[in-house]
Amino acid sequence: MSGQLDKRPVILLDLDNTILDFNKAEHHALGRAFALVGVPFSDEIAKRYNQINIRHWEMLEDGILTRDQVLVKRFEALFHEIGVEADAFRTQALYEKLLGEGHWFMPGAEALLEALYEKYRLFICSNGTQSVQDSRIESAGIERYFEKIFVSEHMDGNKPEKRFFEQCFREIPGFERERAIILGDSLTSDIRGGHNAGIKTCWFNPNGKTNNGPIVPDYEIAELSEFERLLRDVFK
Repeated sequence: MSGQLDKRPVILLDLDNTILDFNKAEHHALGRAFALVGVPFSDEIAKRYNQINIRHWEMLEDGILTRDQVLVKRFEALFHEIGVEADAFRTQALYEKLLGEGHWFMPGAEALLEALYEKYRLFICSNGTQSVQDSRIESAGIERYFEKIFVSEHMDGNKPEKRFFEQCFREIPGFERERAIILGDSLTSDIRGGHNAGIKTCWFNPNGKTNNGPIVPDYEIAELSEFERLLRDVFK
């Protein structure tokens, strides 16, 4: 398409728990990091960490905490709750390094990318840490599917902030809001972010969560295989 603007619809894809299975990667990295700092680890502790971690990222989305605070305070909160003394800064550094090693796909993610990438313009929009996401994307071998990868650590803001998306849009030649949609698993980050940015939204809800809150997606899918069919209807 040399010399012409690419008019294919723009698909913004969340990475964690949309394309790559973050929960598996998290569990693997936590177990190894905790062993290195002498903190007990179990499925119950992993579950509690996940809950604390989600709460801290939501505080980032609400502007209460900075990214650096989230990364360390989540471990401080967990260690305080389970009554252990350990270095949260060292734990965070180890965890981040281990998190970037290897990858697991969400069911149907590889087939979806293969089906979409010649028909649509694909972009990743992630709130993750740049080095971790770069490592996981490289391990998964999926960079070739995307025109550009946007990670909030090196952006003007974080999802769901409007300024994060505005920077993305400025870096997409020929971008048109009415020709764009975001797919992600987080109502507070991806769907609220899409609303803030004035684009269509699709909630990936594989676990059948009930949404009784104020954030209502334009579309909802339970399996990634549904998304290609949805796009054919949305962008006729």
